[in-house]
Amino acid sequence: MKIHPSITLKRITDACERRLNSLDNPGFCYECGHEQEGCEPDAQNYRCEECDQHTVFGAEELLFMVQS
Repeated sequence: MKIHPSITLKRITDACERRLNSLDNPGFCYECGHEQEGCEPDAQNYRCEECDQHTVFGAEELLFMVQS
């Protein structure tokens, strides 16, 4: 799976930190790079509000993917 270039390790770790310190539940669309709210940390294949693809993953799930 190719992750959108705008989804950097820094962007993902910032989102993970926000989830721990606030009520945010961020996820990212690996197709278009859109950050989407309301995603469980382990979310996979949620529908993207921006591009309508089922390519949104929770921030923590993406963190595991980019570090593998």
